[in-house]
Amino acid sequence: MTALLFALLPAPWAQAAAGDRIDLRVLVVTNGDANVEAIRSELATEGVPTTVVDLNDAARPSITSDFLSDTVATGPRAKYQSVVLPNDAGGGLSSGEVTALTDYEARFGIRQIDAYNYPQPSVGLNYPTAAGSLDGLATTVTAAGLQSPFQYLKGTFSVDNYDPNIGETYGYLAAPASAGFTPLVTVNGSPIVGSYTDSSSGREQLVITAAFNSSQTWFRLMAHGFVTWMTKGVHLGYDRNYFAVNVDDVLLPDSRWSTSGNCTPGDDCAAGVPSTSDIRMTANDANFLLTWQKNRNFTLSLAFNAAGSVDQIASAGSDPLTAALLQNKGQFSWLNHTYSHPFLGCLQDLTVIPWKCQTDTNGNILYMSQAAISAEIGNNVAWAKQNRVPISKSDLVTGEHSGLAVRPQQPNDNPNLAAALSANGITSIASDASREPYQRIVGPAQTVPRHPMNIFYNVASEAEEVDEYNWIYTSLADGGSGLCENNPASTCIKPLSTSDFSSYIVPLETRIALGHVLANDPRPHYMHQSNLAERRIGYPVLDGVLSQYRSLFATNAGLLNLELGQQATVLSRAAAWKATSNTGVISAYTLNGNVYVTSSVSGNRLVPVTLPQNVLFGTAYAGERSGYVSISSGTGLSLLL
Repeated sequence: MTALLFALLPAPWAQAAAGDRIDLRVLVVTNGDANVEAIRSELATEGVPTTVVDLNDAARPSITSDFLSDTVATGPRAKYQSVVLPNDAGGGLSSGEVTALTDYEARFGIRQIDAYNYPQPSVGLNYPTAAGSLDGLATTVTAAGLQSPFQYLKGTFSVDNYDPNIGETYGYLAAPASAGFTPLVTVNGSPIVGSYTDSSSGREQLVITAAFNSSQTWFRLMAHGFVTWMTKGVHLGYDRNYFAVNVDDVLLPDSRWSTSGNCTPGDDCAAGVPSTSDIRMTANDANFLLTWQKNRNFTLSLAFNAAGSVDQIASAGSDPLTAALLQNKGQFSWLNHTYSHPFLGCLQDLTVIPWKCQTDTNGNILYMSQAAISAEIGNNVAWAKQNRVPISKSDLVTGEHSGLAVRPQQPNDNPNLAAALSANGITSIASDASREPYQRIVGPAQTVPRHPMNIFYNVASEAEEVDEYNWIYTSLADGGSGLCENNPASTCIKPLSTSDFSSYIVPLETRIALGHVLANDPRPHYMHQSNLAERRIGYPVLDGVLSQYRSLFATNAGLLNLELGQQATVLSRAAAWKATSNTGVISAYTLNGNVYVTSSVSGNRLVPVTLPQNVLFGTAYAGERSGYVSISSGTGLSLLL
């Protein structure tokens, strides 16, 4: 079946010759260099179909004219809409293969990205006037770049400089040597990204003269623009910038870290460690949150446990925190976090550290019952209904993500969890992205992995955060736990002072969160109500993410703050497309100014499509329009765009 998108595509697509079919697939030729691999990663992140030729693979196909094009029923067909090479010389291709590519590109009007180049006249540049580290230097997106392909940026950003003791980005500065070279991003007036059109052949190349890798922020800022440039704004795939933050344990108190015992009383402290006072938001904290949300135009999702309110009122006669939150309940987003935050997995044996699951006489793990789980879900919903708190009954965040597997102690989900979710109409359940980064199915529900922020649940001041941070991330010799010495995923640091909360922890957590935002990642972040209490140390990280993002991006690329169920849908659609995009089941092409999407199998398929902003299709974002089209079994789809 075929879906015809009646899109009278604007230039540069109008340059395609009449009768030429251009398949919407990108050819990536890689030798493993960081730049080309970063671009390859971005294509995968956005869901753009690719064919990858690995130059390090002895069995790789040769790039010939037959590999690149053929003739089909409609006429000549270009199999790839764009080409990514390690550099202009091919990065290891034979001279014959380079010639085949240049002839192909000239014949069909195919654009090529040269991922990392030494400036020279063959790419429209003079030889370099300077070379070296670009770390920390300011870049400028030119007027041409802001028109396209970087129309989603405000115009300036800096090259990463996270460690002043290590060179992170090497680059070359050179002046254009040809009128056909258009600077798009410059440093000190010299282009480090520019488009070059050869006057004789008409071939177009995106020339990059600075190194980067996929984890660098400055690359991520440009990455979508690279995709837009190479595809001329027409491709399969879908890209957005998401940021959502859940605040767990609202209405409950959280235990406080013991700076003397290096543990949390009631959680992992040995006998004899003095108790610490609990941390709980106040009415003033709730009012501060409301003002902060209004000033930032950003809403946090409050994952609440109603028992915290009920118990406080029972013991004190009233609860100013509950009153303050309910007075403005419509200004907050609410999430069911269970009624009293029990562990919904196995029955825990807390007499040992770390805890273990209780077992019966035959060694079988004992679990919380379906009825008990249902009561925790339902009682919280009942409290919300009684107090007219707007919640989605289908979304759930369990305490500590319990009920789901917790390795190593509980290797499997509580077998009673799925039935309890079904009985309560739960279709989206939060999980921990640091343990389970990918979405999965649990009974009737889809998981939504959440990114934990390293502002700990058991701290409410800079001093407490730094003390626990030092315990986790410093060596035994430096007074820490030494965990960082035995964990290959961790790196030991020198002990921090309290002032390093602002100079080290906040910038690092901001950078990590911003990295998720810039990776087409709808998974939410989470912190705890303790981080909004007392010294309110969660806000500097949130402010860092919001202020940095808004200083970099134009208003056409606003942050998307989704609810849990919406995040589940975005994740499941992206996963389904990832499983399909490079199988050949779905293909797409342009022909005579129209875009066609085809499916070779029966069944409903959702296909993400991105088109230029002046085409009436999907929703507008980042100066383009994009959305999912549904191709149904046995029927064609026709959309007037």
